Formats: sequence, C-alpha cells, structure tokens
Amino acid sequence: MKKIKSKKNALPFRNKLFYGIGGLGYNALSQTIGSFLMFFCTSIMGLSGTLVGLAIGIASLWDGISDPLVGHLSDRAKVGYFGKRLKFMIFAIFCIAFCNLALWSMPKTSQFGMFAWLLIFLLLLETANTFWSTPFSALALDIAPDYNEQSKIQSYKTLFNVIGMIVPSLLVFWIMPSVTLGNDAADASQGGFIKIALLNGLMMIVFGLIAIFGSLKRVRKFVHYGQPPVKEKHAFKNLMLGYFDVFKKSSFACLILGYSIAQIASSFLTSVGMHLFTYCYHFSTASISVLLIILFVGAILSQPVWVALSKRIDKKGALISALSLLLLGIGLTLISFLFRQYVPTQTLFIFVAVCIFICGFGLGAMYSLPISMYADVVTLEQFASGENRSGAYLGYYSFTYNLSNSLSMLFIGILLDVIKFDSSKPIQAMSVQTGLGTIVFCGCSIALALAIAIFSRYKIKRSDVLKAQLKINEKEKSEKNKIKDS
Repeated sequence: MKKIKSKKNALPFRNKLFYGIGGLGYNALSQTIGSFLMFFCTSIMGLSGTLVGLAIGIASLWDGISDPLVGHLSDRAKVGYFGKRLKFMIFAIFCIAFCNLALWSMPKTSQFGMFAWLLIFLLLLETANTFWSTPFSALALDIAPDYNEQSKIQSYKTLFNVIGMIVPSLLVFWIMPSVTLGNDAADASQGGFIKIALLNGLMMIVFGLIAIFGSLKRVRKFVHYGQPPVKEKHAFKNLMLGYFDVFKKSSFACLILGYSIAQIASSFLTSVGMHLFTYCYHFSTASISVLLIILFVGAILSQPVWVALSKRIDKKGALISALSLLLLGIGLTLISFLFRQYVPTQTLFIFVAVCIFICGFGLGAMYSLPISMYADVVTLEQFASGENRSGAYLGYYSFTYNLSNSLSMLFIGILLDVIKFDSSKPIQAMSVQTGLGTIVFCGCSIALALAIAIFSRYKIKRSDVLKAQLKINEKEKSEKNKIKDS
C-alpha cells in the first residue's frame, strides 16, 4: 500500500517543469529592477539619488511587511476552483506586467513629479510581486505533498530562477549595447529600457500562466489535502510580536543579521556598479552586461564547490570562506580601479572580468548555504519545542533582509548626492569618480567584514543537527506505531 500511495502522490515531470518555469519571468523582471533601476533613474532620468534611494527604500520596506500579510491571507483564503493560491497569482501577473511597464515609462518632469511616479508604481509593483511570490512559494506544498518531491520541485525552481537572473543582462546586451548619457539621455535611452520592460512583462504573463494552468489539475486533485488551518484569534498580531523573540536565539540572530548585512554588499555592488563601470571605467553597456553574466556564471559554477566544502569544514566554515573569497575579489577590483588610467581598455576589461568571476564564485554560497543553515536552526528549534515554525521564521528572515535593503538603498541614494553626481555630464569629475569608487569598495568591504564577524558567532554544528534529526524521526516513528496499535 505504501508503494501505491507514493506513486499516486508522485509529482509528474511536467508539473515540476511547469511550476519551475513560473519563476523565470518573475526573476528576470526583479533582477532588471535590482541591477538597473538606480542607474536608470539617476543617470538617464536625472532624478536625485536621495529621492531614488528613498523611494526604493520605502518600497522594499513595504515588501517586507506585505510578505507575512499576503501569506496570512492566502493561508486562510476559501478553497475554490483555483484552490487557495492560484487566484492570487492570476491577478498578480497582469498587475506586475502593467506596473513594471509604467515604472520604466516615467515622464521626465520635475523632481517631485518623477519621485511621486517612482514611489507609486514601486509600491504597486511590490504589492503585486508579493501576491505572486508568496502564494507561488506556498503552491509547492499544495502540489507536492511529499517530502522527497518537495526537494525535486525546489531544484526546478532554483534552475529557472538562476536563468531568469541572467536574462536581463542578455536583453541589455541585445537591445541597448550603448547608453547615451547627458541631457538628451532620456530621449535616446529610455526607449531601450521600455522595450526590456515590455519583454519582461510578456515573460511574466506567459510563464506565469504556464505555471498556473500547468498546476491547476494537480491543485484540484489535492484541494482537500490535509487539515484546514486553525484560525487563531489575533494570529497575525502574535506572528509579528514573535519577531522580536527570535533574536533571543543566538544562532538564528547570527544567521538573519549576517545574511542581511552580507546582502548590503550585494546592493552596493549592483546598484552603484553600473555607475562605477560606466563613468569610471568607461565600459559600454554591452561590456557591463557581459560582466554581470560572468558574475552569475561564477555563482552557478561555485555551487558544487560550496556543497563539497560544507561537508568537509561544515556550513559555517564554507560560508565564511565564500565571503572571504568575495572580499578578495572586491580587493582585486579595487586595484584595477586605482590603476585604470594606466592600463589599456581591453586589458583592463579582462582583469576586471576575472575579478568579477571571483566575486561571483564567492557570492554563489549566499544562494544556498544561508537557507540550508536556516533549515538547521528550524530543526533544532523543532527538537527543543516540539513545534515546527519554519513559515514564521522564513517571514522574519525575509522581513529583516528587506528592512536592511531599504536602509542601504536610501543610504546609497544620499551618498550619490553627497559626492555631487551629475547625470547631465557624460564625463564626471575625478572627485565624483573617486566618490563612486569609495561608495562601492568601502560599502562592500565594510558589509562583508561585518557579515564574517557575525557568522563567526554561529554555533550550530553538523553533529547537533544530525542528533536532533535522529531523535525527531524516532519520536515520529513512535507516534505512528502508537496510532497503529490503537
């Protein structure tokens, strides 16, 4: 009977493929915003860096708050024809496509007018994003109610997520290999970003619909799977109050703070990196796109290395090694920055490409090790309390990251104004170029050094987790045997 049940619940290949491909359009659209929006607003549209940072910061903070809100809503939604999740996702994909296109179609008016436009459509976009991403993540549990199938479906999701992150660089390379800077930049270059927004929106709709209708039959098959959620009084209020309690747990505090601060380094690198390579290295947009592709290729190729290293020196040691390698890559890039005027452009690009590959190789660990360490924290917490709070912890994890990201983006925007970056000038003064280098290299280095110091205080070891898992399995087996005997 067990074998028959396993075959019945096994998730077909097409369902895993349809689900995974749903993340491609979403990640392509999100990565475009993360890599190019700050540059677009400041260099192309001429909006103040402080205002851009403020708008992105507010939207990022709202994203962190809305995640548990929408998750709470979808958990308690009525089960209809589309189950609990798919109806939110259908609504979201069209809203995301529209808001994203509107975002890049910003009219060049007054500073206040452009700021209002940016803030309104970023808030609408982040809200729509949450209505997609949160139910989409929960959908995996609905269509794959088996432990082993969960691991398989997540691997498909990760694959298409990474492909989606590479797509924006390919689109920029193909559509706009060069960007016109200066007073006429909006007329000459905004059209290219609008074309990319149209393609991203189209991918969001097409791949989103494939994921939704490709999962519909499976959702309806398991529409009554499991018990309905218990509607606790003030459940969401208690969920948010519990956020402060988790910081009393040292390992979780180290993990969530270390990850959030390490991601600040990524914000400095991606948000100001476009400015740095455009105005200081004078690379073309096509060349910068190649560098971004190299960064992600390094991250992809590094995955088996960090998995193997984590088995030898544990996850904490592997993660600290990865961040140290990333710090080394930043340091080598700094050397290229200091001597950029004395090296031929082609030689400089090759050296920078090698540095970026090293950075990507170190950055790759951030895509896998922290979430794996998070699972270890949940396992030990479940062993200690007998309660699995993985969903709540993931919400706290996401909220803290978005909070740190919102503050860092605001800080980056202010710094661009402090160094007197002037978007009307295609060639910036040396003082501005030095300021851009200082923002990127100091920001990344300080954030990475702090993250390494915090992660070094993480105390969970492999042996602790294995013991806890063994005892949890024994307890579950004992409870099953009691049910059989009764």
